Amino acid sequence: MSSPRFAPLDRATMTPDQGRVADALMNGPRKGMNGPHNAWLRRPELADRFQRVGEYILFQTMLQPRLRELAIILAARRWNSQFEWHAHRRLALEAGVTVAVADAIERGERPSTLLADETVVFDFVVDLLGTGEVSDSNFDKAKALLGEDGVIDLVGSVAYYTAVALTLNVDRHPVPPGGRTLAPMTSGFVEAMAPKSGAA
Repeated sequence: MSSPRFAPLDRATMTPDQGRVADALMNGPRKGMNGPHNAWLRRPELADRFQRVGEYILFQTMLQPRLRELAIILAARRWNSQFEWHAHRRLALEAGVTVAVADAIERGERPSTLLADETVVFDFVVDLLGTGEVSDSNFDKAKALLGEDGVIDLVGSVAYYTAVALTLNVDRHPVPPGGRTLAPMTSGFVEAMAPKSGAA
């Protein structure tokens, strides 16, 4: 993973549509064009729509940052997305996810120190990413915690960061030197992350 497959675009040679989207990224709350945006700009209308969804997820969702970032690093772990993990592990810790939780996810293990609200989000997201759907039990718990609107924000966060992860994987977007990377999981995602037999 020494260099991305999509060569960096130069602002001076972008098409007008590419430039419009790049300027929106540079002048918006993210103040930059990181991760998948360079690749997405090959289709500026798609890039524009994606970046607006991402801006909503990062700055307007009703989810607490801690719970949002927990969902994002689970998506990074599920898709073994190196750059997404590198970027969002730090953001997760800054938002209040503990090192113990992040390290367990990095190892491909269910954390033993999840808080009650984190457990609800964790189980919902693992179910969704692992099976493409969510059990009645996990849905009901998430609805009780977040409300129906919060459940949709959670699904949207997982969906958006799955798109980010897959784009980064196709691009082979490199992690900066010294950045944290993920080893392949040694078992299936759901099997590794599900509650152990007899656990609460």
